[in-house]
Amino acid sequence: MQGNNGNRPGGRKKFTVGGGTGVNKRGEGLGTGKVGNANYSGGSSSGKRGSIFGSGGNGGGSGPTRGGGSLIIILVVVAFLLFGGGNLFGNIFGGGGSNVPVSSVIDNNQGNNGGSGNQGGSSAALVGVPQSLIDSINGYSSADWNISQNTDTLNTEVSSSARAKRTSIVGGGKDKVLVMVYMCGTDLESKGAMGTRDLIEMTNATIGNNVHLLVYTGGCSEWQNNIVDNRANYVYEITGGGLKKIAKDDRKTMTDPATLTYFIKFAVQQYPSNRYELILWDHGGGSVSGYGYDETKKTASSMTLDNIAKALKDSGVTFDFIGFDACLMGSVETGLMLDNYADYLIASEETEPGIGWYYTGWLTKLSSNPSMPTIEIGKNIIDDFVSTCSSQCRGQPATLSLVDLAELKATVPGPMNKFYSALAAKIKNKEYSTVSKVRANTKEYAKSSKSDQIDLVDFANKLNIAESADLVKALKGAVKYNKTSSDVSDSYGISAYFPYRNVSYVNYAVNVFSKIGLSTEVQDCVKSFAAVGGSGQAVAGGSTTSLSSIFGTGGSGNTSSDISDILGSLLSGGGSSSSDPFSFLTSGLFSGRSMTVDETVEYLEDNYFEADQLKWQENKNGDQVISMTEKNWDLVTDVVFNMFYDDGKGYIDLGVDNVYELDSDNNLAIIKDKTWLSVNKQLVAYYFESMTYDDDSYTITGYIPAFVNGNRMELLVVFDSENEKGRLVGARNVYVDGETDTVAKSIETIEIGARIDFICDYYDYDGNYQDSFYLGDQMIYDGTFDLANISVGDHEVRVMYRLTDIYQQDYWTPALKF
Repeated sequence: MQGNNGNRPGGRKKFTVGGGTGVNKRGEGLGTGKVGNANYSGGSSSGKRGSIFGSGGNGGGSGPTRGGGSLIIILVVVAFLLFGGGNLFGNIFGGGGSNVPVSSVIDNNQGNNGGSGNQGGSSAALVGVPQSLIDSINGYSSADWNISQNTDTLNTEVSSSARAKRTSIVGGGKDKVLVMVYMCGTDLESKGAMGTRDLIEMTNATIGNNVHLLVYTGGCSEWQNNIVDNRANYVYEITGGGLKKIAKDDRKTMTDPATLTYFIKFAVQQYPSNRYELILWDHGGGSVSGYGYDETKKTASSMTLDNIAKALKDSGVTFDFIGFDACLMGSVETGLMLDNYADYLIASEETEPGIGWYYTGWLTKLSSNPSMPTIEIGKNIIDDFVSTCSSQCRGQPATLSLVDLAELKATVPGPMNKFYSALAAKIKNKEYSTVSKVRANTKEYAKSSKSDQIDLVDFANKLNIAESADLVKALKGAVKYNKTSSDVSDSYGISAYFPYRNVSYVNYAVNVFSKIGLSTEVQDCVKSFAAVGGSGQAVAGGSTTSLSSIFGTGGSGNTSSDISDILGSLLSGGGSSSSDPFSFLTSGLFSGRSMTVDETVEYLEDNYFEADQLKWQENKNGDQVISMTEKNWDLVTDVVFNMFYDDGKGYIDLGVDNVYELDSDNNLAIIKDKTWLSVNKQLVAYYFESMTYDDDSYTITGYIPAFVNGNRMELLVVFDSENEKGRLVGARNVYVDGETDTVAKSIETIEIGARIDFICDYYDYDGNYQDSFYLGDQMIYDGTFDLANISVGDHEVRVMYRLTDIYQQDYWTPALKF
């Protein structure tokens, strides 16, 4: 990480080398829509979870986004299916029903033939910034108690205040166990065969007589094997090393609570047991979006927490554990909702790598001892998951935890309510800036997706108020086992929703939380924080896009005298409509523990970014710098550098990078070397997404738009404290705008020999987006992916910075020509 001084954000350390072929777009327009980062281009999306900036705030076009609106970043599928060769068999359910070898049923080229035969047929086989500096910048200090990581330690203690477990274990190996896997295959299966992989792992397990394993399949346009039928939803039993079709359900939406209820009731009717385990397999969206994306019903919404609760309540069944083989579901909101229906939650705070859970090992161990304590089952699941991810998904973060729901319900709400009440009081006491900066530096999951999920222990610890210690103790006590990959820090096993990057969604979130019985203290605090943050975004003005800077309008923003009028107009509904991106501000956010409207106006007048300071001037060395007050700098959370290349007919957008320079007086100085990021000395468009850091490490993520073997992808690159020059992590698919609210598991591996065509956005001299084009020559991937800055050549470039404030509002400096 490049060094910083005073209250300046950190940035990427730049490595420059010689050579390169210059900037060259080729071919005809690709018709992809904008490939640039939605945050960078400022466009809102049409999905229901679009950016609060809309078309009027940070402007720009919409272009492709990752997931539903601008909220969700979608991480799509691993090309890993290396299950061996063999002849392909059709109609494997017909005839005498003998088992078929594992390798014989995989058909990646042909796809699913809709396995024929009667239901009930025989089974078929499947195979850099110091913490002290961070503290001084953000105006808080580390907690004064000793907080230790709770990873890799099984906590067998149970609070005396916790209720008795809903599941009674008989013991002596006499328990009967029913494991239910609700597998909504979606694009994880149709594009990456992830469901097939996990089914193979299940069939490889040794299933004992006292354990039954049923899988409900659906939600997928094309299963990548010759057994699972994509023409309807089915229930399969894993038995005898294969799959046996035992029931057909007309194709129903997998995110409909009634569908989940049907499966649970059917499974329990088939195999009454004293131990029930439920696993929900698919995409996950966290506390607000909940679970699931049905590829066959793309307009259907996800299953929110209140709807999950409805499905479980209507089933009439309580569970030993409920697990989510999905992203982001390991939250305190999920856990408190599930207390009525299960004893334990197994879920991830973070996005899951595509391989997901590893099923063979823990299922075999459970079958050998169906009386195994639930915390040991959970430990086995978590150990297998993290170790498999660490060996097969290097560079992808992995976390999984086991939460005792009885203890969570008994011990957490009290300290949590006191903590959130104290936090709301700080906001009302005009300390939003302090809370905002702690929130910005708290461990966050799927950060670029704007899902607003943070580690609640880390947040409470870093905020360091009197109420923090009791909440931290209660949360860590309820998390019985937590394990992470080596590159994950500050993850204690349970997350929470805290709106920051997408505050316009807070009313929807609070409505969900109200339905699941989350306390008014939590709801009021969330609304209080969102009210100030949203108001700050509404009145800040900000810049439109970098294009406005190129054409001379430069940084823009409102002045102190504008704030009262603008906010007053918004809150009175003047000139607004139901589609107004700030209409959420009128929906009761300024009540209870919130600051009043007048107090908010007063606070914003004292704490707003003065955009008129974004003016270039010469320093004592004759260099162009921007000199801002420390008060203005104190409101800045990110600085990124943007470059447009003039090819003689228009502008090639090379993206945004979190590199910047300071002069000897700590002023923001323009970068004049005319270099940009390259791959193997070929210039590429690159878009910075996020940066996280703790005591002695940092991670910077970004993407490079490209086609890989003809498929539109985003190549994900990471710069971190272990590899400052950066590395390729993999690639993710680009989703249609509004297609899903949730986050998909996985990053696709780039295989040796893959054809990579880098792409870029192109604008005419009037600032109109023309199309996206190939950039440079096609690259055949040979395993080499060297990232370094090289010269862009002799043509003129336009360069500028973008600064982001504590309200997540963007400001562009005027552009300079070189």
